[in-house]
Amino acid sequence: MRFLEPLRHRSFRALAAGRTLGAFGNSVAPVALAFAVLDRTGSAVDLGLVVGARSLANVLLLLFGGVLADRLPRAVILQGTETAAGLSQALIAVSVLCGFSTLPFLVSLSVVNGAVSAMSMPAAGAITPQTVPRELLAPSNALLGLLINGVRIAGAGVAGVVVAAAGSGWALAVNSLLFFAAALAYHAVRLPSGERTPGSRPIADLVAGWHEFRSRTWVWAVVAQFAVVNAAGFGALSVIGPVVADETFGRSGWGLALATQTAGALLGGIVAAHWQPRHALFLGVALVALDALPVLTLGWWPSFVPVLIAMLAAGLAMEQFSVAWDVSLQEHIPPDRLARVYSYDILGSIAAMPLGQIAAGPLVQHFGREPVLVTCGMLSLVATGLALCSREVRKLTNRPAAPAVPTGS
Repeated sequence: MRFLEPLRHRSFRALAAGRTLGAFGNSVAPVALAFAVLDRTGSAVDLGLVVGARSLANVLLLLFGGVLADRLPRAVILQGTETAAGLSQALIAVSVLCGFSTLPFLVSLSVVNGAVSAMSMPAAGAITPQTVPRELLAPSNALLGLLINGVRIAGAGVAGVVVAAAGSGWALAVNSLLFFAAALAYHAVRLPSGERTPGSRPIADLVAGWHEFRSRTWVWAVVAQFAVVNAAGFGALSVIGPVVADETFGRSGWGLALATQTAGALLGGIVAAHWQPRHALFLGVALVALDALPVLTLGWWPSFVPVLIAMLAAGLAMEQFSVAWDVSLQEHIPPDRLARVYSYDILGSIAAMPLGQIAAGPLVQHFGREPVLVTCGMLSLVATGLALCSREVRKLTNRPAAPAVPTGS
């Protein structure tokens, strides 16, 4: 079965195990940390400070993470970052269980976690082509997406159960063990020799990465598209969505809607592994238009079943895009600069997202819920249409498969 073929390669098996365990830990962490802060201070403002500190450190250090991932062995970076994440979560767990956690302490460790995440994300995206032959890139990325989306569904539920049964401190302890297990899995990744790329100076490396990013219209056009899609679509969905649910089909219905979106992503991953059109990027970018469906549905038809259908379609479409995007970058960007391009991609895609989340509430108060939701959906559609105007986006093709190279299978 082609979908499972990447698992024949030892290094990919280790990578898949590490990324799955790390994603499981990252899905447990927000729930456990949120209740740890609320148990300690009872303040939503304090929780915002802790979460915001992590996001700020993440954004500020993403580009540096790309430089490191192109200079140093990526498997070693992933081992180190997961170990650091495990240690920081263990410290928070001990402070909560022993009663000495303070707001400055929690904020400081959140900064550490954000920095660790910034170091790991470019390496995690760029390492996949080193673990499988080129002809298996699409099923490899699809399988990783399937595993990661699966544990995201399970992680929040596990965190809730552990917090309810044993408290936030023990949930954080479980969280730290997951990160240590991920580090152990990455230790088994064996990459071809010549992986390390010596650098000159960090600024020069960033400039070289920027040149790779801006010299390809299809790259920056799609990143610009997602700057709008994430700010408008995700910002509206994450802030206004729960409010609509509270007034209509209920909180449990909203939780089911989010789970349905992830289920759509699981289905999208299976489809992407078996269907690899020649112009995969064009198709993926076009399908992003379906990501506007949940926001438009909440604005025009805020009922349970229509929202479920919209979320399912959006999840499937976004996973199709995600696999096409990863394969396109991995095939067309030089391997020694791939992590830096990933870092510019991630930064550009998420930089405006906090602005969308912050602005959503005041905009609803001023203009009303339906106009804001519909406008956000339309902005996503316009951004997608503009990206499709790029000839490079429409014409980029998957490269023919190269002869397989042994990868430690």
